[in-house]
Amino acid sequence: MNRFVDSMIKIVYDINVYRENLKRIIQKNDVVVELGSHVGNSTRIIAELAPDGKIIAIDNSPESLSHMEMVEKDYPNVKFIPGDARLHQTLEKVFKKIKKCDVLSVDLGGGYHPDTTFKVYFIWSSTLKPEKTIIRNSGLLDFVLTAETQEDIKSHKGWLESSGNAGIPPRLKEFKHWSSKIYQEGLNDREKNKD
Repeated sequence: MNRFVDSMIKIVYDINVYRENLKRIIQKNDVVVELGSHVGNSTRIIAELAPDGKIIAIDNSPESLSHMEMVEKDYPNVKFIPGDARLHQTLEKVFKKIKKCDVLSVDLGGGYHPDTTFKVYFIWSSTLKPEKTIIRNSGLLDFVLTAETQEDIKSHKGWLESSGNAGIPPRLKEFKHWSSKIYQEGLNDREKNKD
């Protein structure tokens, strides 16, 4: 049973499920922000799905630079920004280009720490207010499918409406101060989960 058919926030782990969901949710005029483009395999799919839209792809892995240059040449609707999605400065660069997006795609490597992935999602979605979001992360998927609640709080967009217009919450000051250990573990996860 698929619990997320009508949800505007989708959480998946399998890369094929992730890409199938991209195909279902992206429209031809969408502005899409892709966090974790890596070498651009999913970016190419997104660019073809939104030929009249705008795709901003972000990644900080060294191997992404040359690959994403080729993606930009092949798809004029793609703008690659080399940067770390966990850093406020990267979000500011994107926010200056677009104030809002239709789709937020978060793929920091499916095995990345769920707390890191959620913080990145929360900060970016609170700022860009996407209509739809897709997140690829095994820990978040495990949490959602294992958790149970008796309360009914549900957002109807791709961001958490219950958080209001908080934007970048000042209380999450650690957003600028990620430990290198967590970064290295995420890098190791990305290496294991390459396409």
